[in-house]
Amino acid sequence: MKIETHIHIQSTPEKVWSVLMDFETYPQWNPFIKSVKGKIQLGQRITVDLQGMTFKPKIIKYHKNRSFSWLGKLLFQGIFDGQHSFDLVENKYGGTDFIQSEKFSGLLVPFLKSKLLNETLPAFELMNKKLKERVEATSIL
Repeated sequence: MKIETHIHIQSTPEKVWSVLMDFETYPQWNPFIKSVKGKIQLGQRITVDLQGMTFKPKIIKYHKNRSFSWLGKLLFQGIFDGQHSFDLVENKYGGTDFIQSEKFSGLLVPFLKSKLLNETLPAFELMNKKLKERVEATSIL
């Protein structure tokens, strides 16, 4: 199962990236991801706090100003795994298309599908909106 959200941000990918990767400021604006801690480097584990749920995913993709992904799991692989991705695509009309997605797999996915669609998807959309507001409030193309 995959959920995916898109939003257009009227700023450069570099500016969107700088706000997205400034984890220290998340408590000021991010309603979904409360904190990210650890060394941001391919293959490293980080600590992520999502509204009271803390987990330690592994960074599986890191391309500055373009994409950042981690792979997390509940207990052990195959129960409930999630590959969370942030992608920034420069829009040919100006600005950046921000895509936040997560691919879910594992035994519990069918049982959690409703929760993912009714709670996680709107949380992604709200985070995207707040990211857009924060970037655009401080950006000029």
